[in-house]
Amino acid sequence: MSQCSNPKFTAAVVGGTGYGGAELIRLLLGHPSVNVTRVSSIDSVGLPLEAVHLSMTDTGLVFEEIPLAEAASGVDAIFLGLPHKVSSTLAPEIEPLECKVIDLSGDFRLRDKDEYAKYYGQEHPHPEHLDGRWTFGLPEINRDAIRMAERVASPGCFASTIMIGLLPLAQAGLLKGPIQTVASTGSSGSGTYAKQGTHHPIRANNLKSYKHLNHQHTPEISLILTEAMDRAGKKTDFRLHFMPRSAPMARGILATSFVRIDESVTDEQIDSIYREFYDDAAFVRVHGSGARTAEVVAIKGSMWVDLSWAISESDGFGGRQLAVDTALDNLVKGGAGQAVQSMNLMLGLTEREGIDAPAMWP
Repeated sequence: MSQCSNPKFTAAVVGGTGYGGAELIRLLLGHPSVNVTRVSSIDSVGLPLEAVHLSMTDTGLVFEEIPLAEAASGVDAIFLGLPHKVSSTLAPEIEPLECKVIDLSGDFRLRDKDEYAKYYGQEHPHPEHLDGRWTFGLPEINRDAIRMAERVASPGCFASTIMIGLLPLAQAGLLKGPIQTVASTGSSGSGTYAKQGTHHPIRANNLKSYKHLNHQHTPEISLILTEAMDRAGKKTDFRLHFMPRSAPMARGILATSFVRIDESVTDEQIDSIYREFYDDAAFVRVHGSGARTAEVVAIKGSMWVDLSWAISESDGFGGRQLAVDTALDNLVKGGAGQAVQSMNLMLGLTEREGIDAPAMWP
């Protein structure tokens, strides 16, 4: 697996032994403008990448256990593929780095230290870093800000799926009252270490809900949707009720969000709202309410997000039910690929460069 011979830029990955790290390395090794020069980890130290990630061959890279400043030395961009609650401890070390930093954990996505403590189960060790100095890395809503950013907090996989489904409605002022979302995810989202709830013999034959109405991605979804409404001057109140589900598949997320809309809102208006919002989106396919629906098999291994929806007749109470389906790959557009998409913007590259391969089929 060779790297490009005349790269414009170099990158390093910190925390490269997990599924997210593997996906980052895979995408970067195939990137036409970036070479991976260093991969650090506290696991598998001294081993070549291909000894841990069996899909890779002769990368010439080995896992190193080195300080963050050394990992970032001389590179243009560094990716932090660390677990939640680890990146936050490194905030003082991140601050002086001269390269672009993209963090894939949830440690710098929020603005409120109390919400962080509530959803992540501990106080943020450096809450001053929740002051907005990190740019939220969702290009569909933040493309221009990402281009100018030095530090990007890449969104969570559930958050990306749900936000992409609801952002057009937020900007149009159609989010109000309770919003219910049910989303099913693949086992790769649980990480490489087997646990009782994610062990394959159980997971492969099961479908269950977990973190009932209390998933850590809930506050970042609400924050970004509220900011979108504020920018559009839409003053409505909503509350997200999110139920995640563990599905018997390795990759992918399918989210269904239920939004009550007024009877006066037509099917044509909903279609126009979505198509106009995502007209220039690099990786969003708007299928609408036609025959093709969002499904995981169509986006597996790719950056694509598929969107479809259904709208009910009058519910007899002056409204209609809009059900929005969103599908993406949790490791690619919901994780490593989206981080590389942000890197492309930060380095002045074409947004789709190195990450525009078609989905795996089936």
